[in-house]
Amino acid sequence: MKNHWMIYGANGYTGRLLATEAQRQGLRPILAGRNPAAVHALGSALGLECRIFDIEQPQRTAEALADVAVVMHCAGPFAVTSAPMIDACLASATHYLDITGEIGVFEAAHARHDLARECGVVVCPGVGFDVIPSDCLAACLHQALPDATHLALGFDTGSGLSPGTAKTSVQGLGLGGKVRRAGVITDVPLGYKRRTINFGRGEKTAVTIPWGDVSTAYHSTGIGNIEVYLPTPPAAAFAMRLLDPLRPLFGLSAVQGGLMRLIERRVQGPDQATRQRQHTWLWGEVRNAEGVVKVARLETANGYDVTVHGGLLAVQHLLNYRGPGGYFTPSRLLGERCVEQLPGSGRILIS
Repeated sequence: MKNHWMIYGANGYTGRLLATEAQRQGLRPILAGRNPAAVHALGSALGLECRIFDIEQPQRTAEALADVAVVMHCAGPFAVTSAPMIDACLASATHYLDITGEIGVFEAAHARHDLARECGVVVCPGVGFDVIPSDCLAACLHQALPDATHLALGFDTGSGLSPGTAKTSVQGLGLGGKVRRAGVITDVPLGYKRRTINFGRGEKTAVTIPWGDVSTAYHSTGIGNIEVYLPTPPAAAFAMRLLDPLRPLFGLSAVQGGLMRLIERRVQGPDQATRQRQHTWLWGEVRNAEGVVKVARLETANGYDVTVHGGLLAVQHLLNYRGPGGYFTPSRLLGERCVEQLPGSGRILIS
């Protein structure tokens, strides 16, 4: 039986955090990626095995996963990298995890459910801050109001951006907003809806964003109308609507390339002291056709710390897993209150 596990993209910001915390806990992941110097340097520092391969080479990737039970995939952008890694995991009977927050990645992974089930492979993207805490809120709210027809989620954080997160955000600029209406993911303008929300530390103006829960919360709850909100100053919300007609420009390769180079020069990701200072507050709301409303709130550690500990929780769960394969959301795989097990997280409170 396979008992090894791997972090692919271990030399990236979040991959390094995961590898370092895993080693601190006495775990022995295989560190992998396509940059020999960076991966081996990290492996040498942590005393961990390294493997170098490019997921664009299917046979080499499947060979590298032959003795691996679980892959924690951390090499974005996941819109590009998730499909070949999932293909390799299905070919090698390796469970797949990642830390994406991209709606398209979640939907593509869900489309592989039947094949993954046939292969006995778990495919569970989004086992970091995207989307463990909000998925847990969605699942708990659905339990509190089973006939809910509308779900809204949101979070207030000062977690900062890693280079990978910043690049993913830039790539999504041209895609605009997303909500779910009557079960269908629907394109909407940037800053489509605005409302005042108390996420847990006072009321703030917030606007809709194309967050991963537009996909995952539907698969966790079956609720057909879903929106996700982020605090945004009124002036910035107004600017988003003004800029919406210019979205196609952000998809141009020259614009994308320039923004990516700027990120590489300027963005490094928050240090440990910053992460310890910056907590996150999450909010959720459901209502049914009769107008009954339930509200949930949760405070967690910094988003990157949630990602590290959530990812490790998912890895350890799958190393001992004996259930069926298929596509899972975090709450369906790990339980609707799994976020409460993570360091720095409180309890989900519903009123």
